[in-house]
Amino acid sequence: MNHIIAFLAGWLADIILGDPVWLPHPVVGFGKLIAKGEKRWNNGENRRRKGRLLTLGLVIGSFLATITLLLGMRFLSEALHIGHTLQYVSEAILVFFCLAGTTLIREVRAVFQAVDRSLEEGRTQVARIVGRDTSELSAQEVRTAALETLAENLNDGVIAPLFWLTLLGVPGMVAYKMVNTLDSMIGYRNERYLEFGRFAARLDDAAGWIPARITAFLMLLVAGRLRLLPFVRKYGPQHLSPNSGWPEAALAAILDCRFGGPHNYFGEEVWKPYIGENDRPLTSADMERATLVNRLAESLMVLLVTVIWLAVGF
Repeated sequence: MNHIIAFLAGWLADIILGDPVWLPHPVVGFGKLIAKGEKRWNNGENRRRKGRLLTLGLVIGSFLATITLLLGMRFLSEALHIGHTLQYVSEAILVFFCLAGTTLIREVRAVFQAVDRSLEEGRTQVARIVGRDTSELSAQEVRTAALETLAENLNDGVIAPLFWLTLLGVPGMVAYKMVNTLDSMIGYRNERYLEFGRFAARLDDAAGWIPARITAFLMLLVAGRLRLLPFVRKYGPQHLSPNSGWPEAALAAILDCRFGGPHNYFGEEVWKPYIGENDRPLTSADMERATLVNRLAESLMVLLVTVIWLAVGF
């Protein structure tokens, strides 16, 4: 029961605080490790093998490091005669760091507010949450990019971490965050990363495959639009990513809008198949509806995790 309390405390901390800029974040540390390894190994021959070794080393290392930390806090708590208090506090803190639901909603809301003030502000703001070149986006494209990211990262930043938390506890949640961070840094299909980041991208696809489909289903369920499942089944697989298209298709169905089209990544145009058919203007009302769907889907997933843990025992 204490593990569940720690989990819920970590989730509530994310709801209340998000990611305060003054607080050091472990994912920043993940990024530094990945950047250091990429700089050292992404050269010469056997780049694919070296990328695989780096990815496995960091993912397994983060999993084992988390187990070691929690066991250490457990033993320290016992030595101090305070039960397992430090272990549970550590679990709550790690859950807090691994969830990104509140921060994402704040960022997307800031994008819509910025683009309503001026196009340049919108382009600058949306560049904080997307990897594409935003310098020539129209106002509609800025809003579309923000909502695509909102849907995709509901899976990457909330549902998938909770899925792996359910299966493998806090160490599994932390390991997933490492997988996702690796993919976001080296999992690109360009000359620099194609070989070196291939395994990281494939591992992220595998780790997010089930959660992405759960995410889409939860979005439709909380929106009361399960009748749109055929729409999601039609458009979800059309995305270049085997996972991102499912939550994007769910949000496009709920909002009756269209995502996809040409995007500029690292100077290269990438054409993403359209998801949906109604190329209508997006508004702040759409953003508010989308963020509500995200929050409700997240809350439902938290409830499911809690029920599963209570039913089977942590």
